[in-house]
Amino acid sequence: MTAISPAPSAETPTSDAPPAPAGRRWHRRPALWLLAPGALALLLTYALPLVWVVRMALNQPLPGGAILQTLTLSTFTDVLTSAHYWNVIGQTLQLGLLTTVFTLLLAYPVALFLARTTSRWRSLLFALAVAPLLISSVARTFGWMAILGNQGVINKTLLAIGVIDDPVRLANNMTGVVIASTEIYMPFAILAMLAGFGRLDPELERAAASLGANRLSVLRRVVLPLTAPGVITASLLVFVLSLSGYVTPRLIGGGRVFVLATEIYDEAMNSLNWPVAAVLSVLLLMLFGLVVALHLWAQRVLEARITGRERKAS
Repeated sequence: MTAISPAPSAETPTSDAPPAPAGRRWHRRPALWLLAPGALALLLTYALPLVWVVRMALNQPLPGGAILQTLTLSTFTDVLTSAHYWNVIGQTLQLGLLTTVFTLLLAYPVALFLARTTSRWRSLLFALAVAPLLISSVARTFGWMAILGNQGVINKTLLAIGVIDDPVRLANNMTGVVIASTEIYMPFAILAMLAGFGRLDPELERAAASLGANRLSVLRRVVLPLTAPGVITASLLVFVLSLSGYVTPRLIGGGRVFVLATEIYDEAMNSLNWPVAAVLSVLLLMLFGLVVALHLWAQRVLEARITGRERKAS
């Protein structure tokens, strides 16, 4: 007679289920442990100072640099109802837009050439394009002061050849700040564009040309759509950098170009009005958030269009 062994119960472990290793809980989510140092650094260097700035903006300034510890929106109201601060915000946006437009116009051909070229000098040309980053923006700004001043290289040359009778004002105004900022941020734009030109393929350009498209059509229908992600990324980078720039507006502007960065410094260090400086910092941060949101929206729209075209082509 054959004996029948009882079926294993749910409480009785089978030999097919080995016991869990000792350190399983520790290794269950290693990504969280890897992110912990960076998250802690961001908390200490970004989140906590940001909370302090917002808390300072809710205080009330008193004469002589004193601060009334309270919770009020009166400082926001005073700033947002002041024509001077609206003029500062307008000049900041004007500087950002003009610098972004001129930087993209000058950097795009350079980045497109570096992305297309197969020359053995490509590495050298790339190094020359980003070489200005090795020099401090302060030093480059002083260099532009020597070039754009009334006794600078440009005015002296124009006066010597008789083109002008009096020096042209190229410094201590918005024109000089835009010129210097454009040159300073061009290497950043070139790097951002090159990183975003991954879709650009010379085979697509040759295919379009073989189908009868002229160079303008190839540029408009093939090159520009494929390089648009890099252009959008570069525009975001340059616009944000120009909004937060302090050295160039301060030196080239000569105290006549008022932007948020210089105004925040003046309020905090010269007027000792820390609540107003904090309010301006919060407004600048809100501008950054708006720009980033627009950038994300533009990227989604562009990606949807490119994907739609690729599906139609296939």
